[in-house]
Amino acid sequence: MGSPLQSGPGLWRRAASVILAARWARPGAAAPSPPPPPAEDYRLLLLKRAASQNFLPNAHVFPGGVLDAADRSPDWLGLFAPHHGPPRFGLDPWPRPFAASFPELPHFRSDAADPAALPDDVARRICAIRETFEEAGVLLLRPRGVSPAPEPARALDPPAGLAAWRARVRRDPGEFLRLCAHLDCTPDIWALQDWSGWLTPPVPGGHRRFDTAFFLCCLREPPPADPDLSEVTQCQWLSPSEATKNFLSKNIWLACPQFYEIRRFENFVSLSALHKFSLDRALEAPERWMPIMLVTANSTIKLFPGDELYVEDSHFVDNPMYTEKTTEEIMKGKKFHRLVMHDTYLYNLHVTVKSKYKHRYPKSYIVNKSHL
Repeated sequence: MGSPLQSGPGLWRRAASVILAARWARPGAAAPSPPPPPAEDYRLLLLKRAASQNFLPNAHVFPGGVLDAADRSPDWLGLFAPHHGPPRFGLDPWPRPFAASFPELPHFRSDAADPAALPDDVARRICAIRETFEEAGVLLLRPRGVSPAPEPARALDPPAGLAAWRARVRRDPGEFLRLCAHLDCTPDIWALQDWSGWLTPPVPGGHRRFDTAFFLCCLREPPPADPDLSEVTQCQWLSPSEATKNFLSKNIWLACPQFYEIRRFENFVSLSALHKFSLDRALEAPERWMPIMLVTANSTIKLFPGDELYVEDSHFVDNPMYTEKTTEEIMKGKKFHRLVMHDTYLYNLHVTVKSKYKHRYPKSYIVNKSHL
């Protein structure tokens, strides 16, 4: 294993994303004959990134973005007071760092000079909630003084002047605190459960790398979602099975983390089961993975921890693996945790390893050979 990576804001940027899973009402018996409903009784919010974006243009992603200094500002303390005290405002009594993972990222804080800054996991929740408002107009807020509840959350009804506030927050993330104060609300950090963490693998062209925490937020009903028409051009609610079908049909494009997580959600048919699962494992450390890219003679494979070919070598943090073998030759092993990318819209997921930390990994997903 290599030594810890060099720190610096130009190398790794901390980010946060929230997967919104909302209960979806099934059509009544009197409704006209629509297509058969998906197996799941909930849908996920997917946002289409604008073609002008440097990172993942045109991809369908979950709401989220880069951590801003305003997200961890000590000014939030006054808004949470007196109902929720620092440093964690009623979240579990201790922060759960990511489980030991490769590579070892530097422990740096751009605001280390301010000891009153919010803890990282609190700040990342605020970041995810702020970005969800900026990108989709959804307010994951809770009125001040209302105690967190164990049932699925509910987004705040859109207030008057929503568009003007979104524009202000896009220009200055610090305006999100002022919006919350104006509405006499706090970000509903208690509704966001730790889910996973993803590190950007080497990307041709030297893009910045992201250390992204993924949270899950279960909602009792889907709130209205509208794209900001700047970073995001489309908002779409899809069940996990619908998202997979739309990807295979080339209606949407999913990057590796989003495809993996959507396939993971197919373990859960109901929102109640998903929500209970997320609460039951709330004390477990989330896993954070950096896929290693293996380029074969005829495809690209993303290797995840636990796969027999996954090597914890710092050389592969910045460089792909290469082999002259074909993917078919590589697939003669037994211990798999990998995504085989035959082309832009054709992925096969192979999972034979056991999940860790009381989480669930996706089942293997093999596309019919007629698509190859």
